[in-house]
Amino acid sequence: EVCAKHKVNQFYTAPTAIRSLMGLGPEWVEKHDLSSLKLLGSVGEPINPEAWSWYNTHVGKGKCPIVDTFWQTETGGHIVTPLPGAIPQKPGSATKPFFGVKLEVLDPATAKVQTETETDGVLCITDSWPGQMRTLWGDHQRFEEAYFSQYKGYYFTGDGCRRDADGYYWITGRVDDVINVSGHRMGTAEVESALVAHEAVAEAAVVGYPHDIKGQGIYAYVTLMRGVEPTDELKKKLEAWVRTEIGPIAKPDLIQWAPGLPKTRSGKIMRRILRKIAENDFGALGDTSTLADPSVVDDLIANRMNKV
Repeated sequence: EVCAKHKVNQFYTAPTAIRSLMGLGPEWVEKHDLSSLKLLGSVGEPINPEAWSWYNTHVGKGKCPIVDTFWQTETGGHIVTPLPGAIPQKPGSATKPFFGVKLEVLDPATAKVQTETETDGVLCITDSWPGQMRTLWGDHQRFEEAYFSQYKGYYFTGDGCRRDADGYYWITGRVDDVINVSGHRMGTAEVESALVAHEAVAEAAVVGYPHDIKGQGIYAYVTLMRGVEPTDELKKKLEAWVRTEIGPIAKPDLIQWAPGLPKTRSGKIMRRILRKIAENDFGALGDTSTLADPSVVDDLIANRMNKV
């Protein structure tokens, strides 16, 4: 309604909001006049290819470039970003580093620079760049510890990534969103992307939880497309789907149907709340006042799959 009323030509949103719209169906978007749009943006978290394609088809009508930018408040501007018209886009990729930004992909365990073009690891910046943050007010030591202590000589973004054969960067999410399943490190974003690729799934959020045998198990919160019934049979289908898409190690141990996910008003999923619920430790969820709909937390707690 806002885009139609005010003839908006640049529209920026989060992938979580896009996936929410996917669950409602394209008619909720297509009933509005979006002909004024010229440029679309995605920010805040990695966007999976399915959400990118839906955004492109139903919001941009295949005519608007999608600027899927990777940056942080601390960086003062874009770090990796598409340049519409200059380089081809790939659904789900933030493409290549912005001007003046020198990136390296490091091995998370050894800090060794990954010299191969096609690789994966943690995303670091090798040198100073325009607009970077210089300190934390009144606590420079904390600034150094947060960004420069993990990998000496580098600014550590805190994110994992993979780089493809064309040198395009694919952000895989925060490294603290990595689950260690039976000694295998796995990004939660990868499992989430596999789940939402299934035609029945609108949204998914994946976290780790304590597992007696594996160390960490995979706990998936799944929101279904409108009209899809949550059944045990569908759970088995989704487990098999993830096994096929990624491999047996990525199969969710627990799947909880989630009518809604705890999100901030800007559309970001509050994963710390999901972790606490998955760990059956929901007595101290912290501040939930910033949630768009705090009531979804009560539903998730009542229907949690990891009850003791």
